Amino acid sequence: MSEEYEVHGPHDHAVQHAGHHDADSFGSRMAVITAVLATIGALCAYQSGNSENLALYYKNEAAIKKTEASNQWNYYQAKGEKQNLAELGAALSPGNSDAHTKFVADVDKYKQQKEPIRAKAEAIEKEVLDNDAKSEALLHGHHRWAQATTLIQVAIALCAITLLTRKKWLRNLSFVVAAAGVALGALAFFSA
Repeated sequence: MSEEYEVHGPHDHAVQHAGHHDADSFGSRMAVITAVLATIGALCAYQSGNSENLALYYKNEAAIKKTEASNQWNYYQAKGEKQNLAELGAALSPGNSDAHTKFVADVDKYKQQKEPIRAKAEAIEKEVLDNDAKSEALLHGHHRWAQATTLIQVAIALCAITLLTRKKWLRNLSFVVAAAGVALGALAFFSA
């Protein structure tokens, strides 16, 4: 009868040896830190995109309102031109004629019609300023969120390099960069 011999290679020995020892606690901690940083980075990236979208929304609203205000000012100007023509007609017509009386009534009518149009145009211009201010504030927040996301991504890359090199100074640097990213994210969150 032939007996088979099992020959173990270096890989088999390494696998058996690894199974008998404790897991790599340094690597495990760095993997958990990387996962936490990736989660925080994803949240910051979402907030960055959300802030940017809202900033664009308010900027678009400001542009629409600016057009509405321009239309109101054009309407106001048209009423003013009609008023000027009525004043001219009143000045050129004889003082006791029916035409003169009609022109004077038209002047008063156009004066009364212009005031609400002017008030509406000014109110719309205020909305334009409000929407522009909201857009600028949100865009500033977007920049903070984007900076936080970038720092957290750099910290994740440093964690990966730390796993390869096992350098404690590199691990500490990744913690500092991550802390700066989290601090910027907190600043963006509380300034919103």
